[in-house]
Amino acid sequence: MNKSGIPMEKFLYTDLSRRERQIMDVLFRLKKAAVSEIVQQLPDRPPYNSVRVLLSILEDKGHVSHEKEGQRYIYSPTHSEEGVKRSALKHLVSTFFEGSASKAMTTLLNDSGRELSDEELNTLAEWIEKARKGRAHE
Repeated sequence: MNKSGIPMEKFLYTDLSRRERQIMDVLFRLKKAAVSEIVQQLPDRPPYNSVRVLLSILEDKGHVSHEKEGQRYIYSPTHSEEGVKRSALKHLVSTFFEGSASKAMTTLLNDSGRELSDEELNTLAEWIEKARKGRAHE
């Protein structure tokens, strides 16, 4: 659940417009921001009022909230960035990889366009080992 009571699994980036996703990306990066700060961070700098309207829509959807700070509204995401990442990844794996994490990982490893560093390979090996140990304790 987010601060607005919307279940995390209901938040999918695929349900947002391109510009709404861009606004959410800015808010996740900055943690909180006024409309003018968001506008400055967006590609092709849309009009201030357009961003304000989109923030209002995102707030109605339960994805952002605001606080009044002097004359300005300061917006922040209602979902944690980590929760959104998990939700997006779950959606991606279930939609394109038949729910299989191993199929998704195989695709990432085979099609990354670059070789993984030893550090990245070691990190993956550690996570696999932790998953094996966690399963053994069930």
